[in-house]
Amino acid sequence: MTILVALQALAATFFLVDLAGDVSSEGGGTHLMIEGLAAIALLIAVVLGAIQVRDLIAAARRDETAVAAASGALGDLIRLRFEEWRLTPAEADVALFALKGCDVGEIAGLRGSASGTVRAQLARIYAKAGVESQTGLIALFLDELVALPD
Repeated sequence: MTILVALQALAATFFLVDLAGDVSSEGGGTHLMIEGLAAIALLIAVVLGAIQVRDLIAAARRDETAVAAASGALGDLIRLRFEEWRLTPAEADVALFALKGCDVGEIAGLRGSASGTVRAQLARIYAKAGVESQTGLIALFLDELVALPD
């Protein structure tokens, strides 16, 4: 983006310098007045474009910071709930994979466990969390993070 703004500024400068040369050699005229207005409009557009690019970059940085903070908050919330529910390390791993949307087969493959073992662990996790399904487990965390307007 910075290169694009610099190229536009260079083009605007070229047109203004060319206009100054034309005015000094030819004098005034309607054609040169229109050319001058176009060059000034281009210069204004370059300045406004640069301001907009700066604002977009600042907004992107703010968004990145907010996402990082939310990600950290979610991680803290997950750890806190897992501790409150007294999940074993194995259950915490399974619960985290479930929160990420993995199904029983995927969790079993990732952990090198049998599907039946994962199903049993999920049943214990759901009981400790007070929910009945993976969707309920996910919703539990979303409910705590998403504040609805009054």
